[in-house]
Amino acid sequence: MADPFEVRMRFTSQLQHLNASVTSAQKAAHYALKYRDMDEDLHSCILEQLERNNLNSRANIMYFVEHLCDMAAREEHLEFIRMVERDILKIVDLVAPEDGSGAANVKVVRKVLAGMGEKKYLLPQTVGELEEWIGGRDLAEERHVEEEARRTATPRTKGQGGRLDKRQIEQRIEEDRERHKRLRESIWAVEQDGDKEFDRLWEETSDVDEDDYILAREEAEERRKAARFHALAAQDAAVTV
Repeated sequence: MADPFEVRMRFTSQLQHLNASVTSAQKAAHYALKYRDMDEDLHSCILEQLERNNLNSRANIMYFVEHLCDMAAREEHLEFIRMVERDILKIVDLVAPEDGSGAANVKVVRKVLAGMGEKKYLLPQTVGELEEWIGGRDLAEERHVEEEARRTATPRTKGQGGRLDKRQIEQRIEEDRERHKRLRESIWAVEQDGDKEFDRLWEETSDVDEDDYILAREEAEERRKAARFHALAAQDAAVTV
């Protein structure tokens, strides 16, 4: 029989090292299902890591929770889903706190809640109530910053208040881009199966929102900058010759 302490430590390490790749989430979910007899203890590890880690890690864990429910459903071990449903209010509050410090994670929470609602892991009423509950949290960031500025003239140091530092912001941008890239790859990689496959993709593909437009504009601007750079380089080379 596996040592409970070692299982807990290994699972905690996997949660701490989650990233934008589906593989890391699937690996951790597979490990949890392997030791399903310790499901309550492993579920408590998820809550602990949400309490202790930075906002990037909390977002990754939020995505992982959906992967865990997917695998638990396939293997018909529904206890993980029941525990997530039981503690979903706490999970959401830890990933996107009410004080506005987790505004960057609100979109993540909404996306995962929508997915879990569609897959029947959460009741539609629960998803609706949670959506209403977190309404405006993504707009609370500006108020939070203004309040903090009034309270203190000392700049925030790394890690204070759960806020992201420059390195964490760059990491978050890279991970979000990786998720968008993998989503596009998965759409094109799926084998076509007539109208049935088209209908499935239509249902599973999320609606285009403002963030998608922002990302498209950023990518277009990067391409324009690259084109201008190469044009200037060519001009300089011509002058030199």
